[in-house]
Amino acid sequence: MQAIFDASLVIAHRRRALAHPVAGADFLVARAAEDLADRLATVERKFEHGAAIFGVSPAATAVLAASGKVADVQRVEADAAFLGGGPGVISDPETIALEPASIDLAVSLLALQEANDIPGQLIQIRRALKPDGLFLGVLAGAGTLVELRESLLAAETELTGGASPRVIPFTDVRDAGGLLQRAGFALPVADVETVTVRYDTMFGLMADLRAMGATSALADRPRRPSTRRLFHRAAEIYAERFSDPDGRVRASFSFVWLSGWAPDPSQQKPLKPGSAQVSLAKALGEDGNK
Repeated sequence: MQAIFDASLVIAHRRRALAHPVAGADFLVARAAEDLADRLATVERKFEHGAAIFGVSPAATAVLAASGKVADVQRVEADAAFLGGGPGVISDPETIALEPASIDLAVSLLALQEANDIPGQLIQIRRALKPDGLFLGVLAGAGTLVELRESLLAAETELTGGASPRVIPFTDVRDAGGLLQRAGFALPVADVETVTVRYDTMFGLMADLRAMGATSALADRPRRPSTRRLFHRAAEIYAERFSDPDGRVRASFSFVWLSGWAPDPSQQKPLKPGSAQVSLAKALGEDGNK
């Protein structure tokens, strides 16, 4: 399979962001962690062993620990620097170093969108779960940074007559639900939430992306440094097309939430078509009214 992302560059960007922290730049992860806490609160059971997978920050681990629903939590990271000197498992970014059926809760916060093989990672997560174990994850989905993508594309086309990929591809929520099914999860659910953030200019957004370690790591990225002229023209187009009456510009982030359970015979299953014992007409009355 041809790599979409340069995995070593993904890690380098995140290491750089950790080495040069910017206050408040982790607002997306903080928002995702709050949502995770809310979603976990609706699950009426407790878990013995949980894992936070490729989260870079301790946000997911903190949520699991604070929930009172997970007895033991471990982190799985692609680089030792992400653990901040704390305990955890170091794993190749395209694999998950967990034994089969070793955990009963797996969590992934804003990491899967930069995986070269999302279906493969979901399959690995499902295999690491014990029967009836739960997966909760969120990834940046289709619609994320749509304004930045359009502005850069328009500026480069105008200035050079062509365009290079500069914003990573994102998964649609409908495709995400299919990926859960393909990975073998039972009771799969995918839903989406859009978060809109406002900036003075496009450059404020780009500064935040750099501080998040979320700048493009596409394997097929342009190798020549981009010109100031390109970015200044893109900023002009951004302001022309995506500004509010007060002059500030909008940036969209789409959170695609995934949940699914490792199959277990105890789980509820939908009835097979044609297996009903009473017809709908009879249930409603012969004339269709009760």
